[in-house]
Amino acid sequence: MTTITTRRFLQTTGLLFAGVLLAACGKKEPAPAPAASAAAPAASVAAAPPPAKVYAVGTDAAYAPFESQNEKGEIVGLTVDVLTAVAAKAGIEVKFVNTPWEGIFNSLAQGDRDMLASSITITDERKQTMDFTNPYFDAYQLIAVKATSKVSKFDDLKKLKVGVQTGTTGDEVVTKQQGKNSTNIKRFESTPLALKELEAGGVDAVVADNGVVINYVTNNPGAKFKTVSDKAFAPEQYGFAVKKGNTELLEKLNKGLADIKADGSYDQIYAKYFGAAPAAAAAPASAASK
Repeated sequence: MTTITTRRFLQTTGLLFAGVLLAACGKKEPAPAPAASAAAPAASVAAAPPPAKVYAVGTDAAYAPFESQNEKGEIVGLTVDVLTAVAAKAGIEVKFVNTPWEGIFNSLAQGDRDMLASSITITDERKQTMDFTNPYFDAYQLIAVKATSKVSKFDDLKKLKVGVQTGTTGDEVVTKQQGKNSTNIKRFESTPLALKELEAGGVDAVVADNGVVINYVTNNPGAKFKTVSDKAFAPEQYGFAVKKGNTELLEKLNKGLADIKADGSYDQIYAKYFGAAPAAAAAPASAASK
């Protein structure tokens, strides 16, 4: 039996311990997984789709039953319902913005509005500065007078005080009849204000669009008005207006308008406000509008 001295034992143990320590120090740790590069190629990251454009629609919301505000301040009416349905068919989103009539055309020209939907009559003069969709409403002008009035035709207004909404077709035809310097023409910011003045006795008659006049007379029986139509008024139609040259938007709107007329949606909207589809609700072949 070999005897190991204490010194020899300590030397041997020390060598073993040193070997273990060196082995531990020399062990390689696994390499960390490479971090994802912050500058990864754009193609490898799915780009978020751009937000859909919301088209700003200018409308003078003081023209019931076409455009007005309800008790919640929301813009409602036939024009609003028609354009909303057209937009859905066209795959676009619209937002109605209350815009005073006096500045509504400038708002389109300056780009503050993408389109206008405000019972706007399509005229050759307006076509020079903006483009119109196909018509969405056939209108004609009516003369509103008190029930006791002897007015029976447009010519009877020549020497009377007549209320009109500034800048409308009604304003134009009365100005043409009486002369641009006539002091008998009383201009108002809206047709309802002109009709209020008629009720108060400040004017003898009001010339305005059939839909607006009929709506007012129906909802204000206490005013005791009657309406007078006249074939002297030339037929006119409402259209949606877009900036001159915006053919892409114009085509979308015309396609949507054709679609809602084809599937019956338009007739349903019309009947909601006038009690019958256009053919049944049509008035005599006289016309004019805003």
